[in-house]
Amino acid sequence: MKIKKDLLIRYVVPALLAVLMFSSNFLNKKLFGFDDQNFAVWFVLSVLCFACGWYINQSLGWHLGGRVVFSIIVAAAFISIVMITFFREYFDANEMITENLLLYSLRNIMLGAMAFFGMAVAEVLMLQKELLVFQEKQKIIDDTGKDLKKEAELELREAKIKAQKFLNDAESEAKEITLKKERIEKELKEFIRTEKEFIKKYEKPE
Repeated sequence: MKIKKDLLIRYVVPALLAVLMFSSNFLNKKLFGFDDQNFAVWFVLSVLCFACGWYINQSLGWHLGGRVVFSIIVAAAFISIVMITFFREYFDANEMITENLLLYSLRNIMLGAMAFFGMAVAEVLMLQKELLVFQEKQKIIDDTGKDLKKEAELELREAKIKAQKFLNDAESEAKEITLKKERIEKELKEFIRTEKEFIKKYEKPE
């Protein structure tokens, strides 16, 4: 049910944008003036189209949403041209038909541009947010790398200390073994000399 609702909203917002763009054809063509009332009407329409573009970018993405908005602009402009051509009296376009076609087409293009502007702002904010997240992750990775480097240096230093201690112990043991060997050799020589003297003493004739 939720998936159907999301799909419905995805189709409703582009349809709302198309309705807003198409409905601008039925407004007074003097709305491009600069008095307060005209500005308020076009400001509201522009804000609504901006919001539609924002949501389209959030729901459909930049590429697909851009194609959808462009298609809506082309379709709205084409339908507007057809309606103005066949219903000139209603749109007061009996004279200067080309100028009126351009005028009404520019309305659709302007509102479509506001939708694109909304998409662009949403995309920039989203990319900026992703950039901040990436920078935060990069900072964490750098900090972790520094910590790992420090740990590696400490482990290397400890390994060097242990290796040096092992070498010192080995040298001490080697010296001790050498001293024991020399002492044993000396004792053996002394023992042999004593035995020889003892044997010579007993070998003398009485």
